[in-house]
Amino acid sequence: MNWFIGRTEALSNPDAARTKALQRLRSLAELDDPESLVVPILLDAILMAESYRGARHQVSFLPELTRDVDALLRELTILDKTREWEKG
Repeated sequence: MNWFIGRTEALSNPDAARTKALQRLRSLAELDDPESLVVPILLDAILMAESYRGARHQVSFLPELTRDVDALLRELTILDKTREWEKG
């Protein structure tokens, strides 16, 4: 399953992008240790929001947040592929 929310999609229709992301996250309960993937993302998101509160500058830990999100999406993709494989 290919999953992607592009910048244009996220900016032009954020509600639809949020719905798409929420549908994707429904598989979290099936992961062995979802907290180990989700908590670092939440922490980085909080830090990113706080860093943007006072000034508009590049967030220094955006690469780490991107890496953590990519890791979470990889795990969810593995679950999707496993389900497909089990079906037939």
